Amino acid sequence: MEFLKDFNIAFAKREVEYIAERVTDEIDWNIIGDRKIQGKKIFTAELEQMKSEKMTELTIDQILSHGKIGAASGTMKMQNGKKYAFSDFYEFNGAKGSKIKSMTSYIIEIE
Repeated sequence: MEFLKDFNIAFAKREVEYIAERVTDEIDWNIIGDRKIQGKKIFTAELEQMKSEKMTELTIDQILSHGKIGAASGTMKMQNGKKYAFSDFYEFNGAKGSKIKSMTSYIIEIE
């Protein structure tokens, strides 16, 4: 669970190198209702583009982990004032959770 907490904090801070080191080369990221991102190179490029969208606040409500799967949910507030609720589901490359092999993200704007 500490792995997912640190991963989400790094995501909020847009620490691209840290995040990229913790995913497999074949990472599969499905942002429901938006797009699918496959492969570390495209994943990293997407993270670089997100750097311009500054997050000012991250609240993690829940983190769950069991074997090769995990989940995190919470809210994030952006510099432009928009606020989003998120739920991310992770599949690890092994039960120790050393690298993320796939992610599914649900993100909705809230008031």
